[in-house]
Amino acid sequence: MYLAAGKGDITTIIGGIAPNWGPFGTLGNEARIMVEVVMAVAILLCLGIAVWGAAKQRIGATALRDTFSAEQGKGLIVAGLTGVFIIGSLGTLFTIVYGMAV
Repeated sequence: MYLAAGKGDITTIIGGIAPNWGPFGTLGNEARIMVEVVMAVAILLCLGIAVWGAAKQRIGATALRDTFSAEQGKGLIVAGLTGVFIIGSLGTLFTIVYGMAV
């Protein structure tokens, strides 16, 4: 019997936001951990901005009847989620750019 994911484990699925190091493979272990921590903090900050925007949109649209606050909330949601996407893609982007340069 062959299993589709026989050799994998949970870290292959939820390996976090650690980039595929590519050109940065020669970094030391401490430097890698620092990069991962900075990326994790930045993603949490962007998610916080998105949640704040969602709350601002909800409160502005329903309780206060303030359309400006609701529109501002939409902008915060988009900005936060865009930041999460960009930060999550940095490892891939760096590897592609490095590969094109070499």
